[in-house]
Amino acid sequence: MVTMTEVAHSAGVSVSTVSHVINGTRLVAPATREKVQRAMLLLGYQHRPIARSLSAGSNQTIGLALTAASNPYWVELVQGIDGEATRAGLNLIIVDTRDDARHESTAVANMLAHHIEGLVIAPSDGWRDLTLPLLRDHPVPYVIVDRIDPELRADQVGVENEASTAAVIDHLISAGHRRIGMVAGISGLSTSAERLRGYRLAHQHADLVIDPALIVDGASTSEGGRRATLALLELPVPPTAVFAGNNDMTIGVLGALKAAGIRVPRDMAFAAFDDFAWADLFSPGLTTVAQPSAAIGARAVQLLLRRMTDREAPPQTIRLPAEIMHRESCGCTPVSV
Repeated sequence: MVTMTEVAHSAGVSVSTVSHVINGTRLVAPATREKVQRAMLLLGYQHRPIARSLSAGSNQTIGLALTAASNPYWVELVQGIDGEATRAGLNLIIVDTRDDARHESTAVANMLAHHIEGLVIAPSDGWRDLTLPLLRDHPVPYVIVDRIDPELRADQVGVENEASTAAVIDHLISAGHRRIGMVAGISGLSTSAERLRGYRLAHQHADLVIDPALIVDGASTSEGGRRATLALLELPVPPTAVFAGNNDMTIGVLGALKAAGIRVPRDMAFAAFDDFAWADLFSPGLTTVAQPSAAIGARAVQLLLRRMTDREAPPQTIRLPAEIMHRESCGCTPVSV
């Protein structure tokens, strides 16, 4: 079966250009259109609409594998990916990995069986043992999004986690806090590890020794954030500030603090990774690290299109900067500790 990637190679153009010629989604120069059409004829390429191609093998579809898209961060990321794919004339299949390596590998295998042109994946913990071998056994281009693996030679795009976390923790330290609780995400994820490194880095720069009891596993979930906060509050010397490693844990942390009658920021300063569209509507407004989610998604598709066109191109790892949203929850006045 001839794919758009093969047509692109033969015509000497990008995959997106081939898609635009096939689907009429953008004007293409007559000479370029002729080259694409000649390559299609030479290779015997046959265009099939997506409705008929899922069972027979798609030649204009990319896949997206990531955890539940109900999280606001993932919703915006998917919008960025879908928007860029649409601009390139490509269809998008989305599967929920449930952040489980076994489920992820099964879902990816099913997409590969449908002959997708490429894959964007936010890998789960343990994906190296199950999903990565599948991708290495199939000649399908893929791009890792969000959860960057520095040891893997592959196209990857995500946010700058370490420096942005360090900046927020430094802000809390400069406000006088010396015991800052860290509600960390799933330990096997690179994003969790990078944010934890940022937390440690800020303390190192301030010559502060970290009490290990202040770092608590929040499992990247609301319930995990709630349990982690309760554990912090039960310490002999509780923290005066808390940092949540993602927006799901933020909900759990704030719920636990409210249930305990602790006022933010008067009794406890608070900051978090991941912004909400309604974060400034909280009382107090939440100080957060805002990721350029849609831009990360769009950039991932751009990298994928490049890889689909040129399999020999050197892999790229792209880190987009985050933005610190300073609001009231961090309590910017010095405190006595």
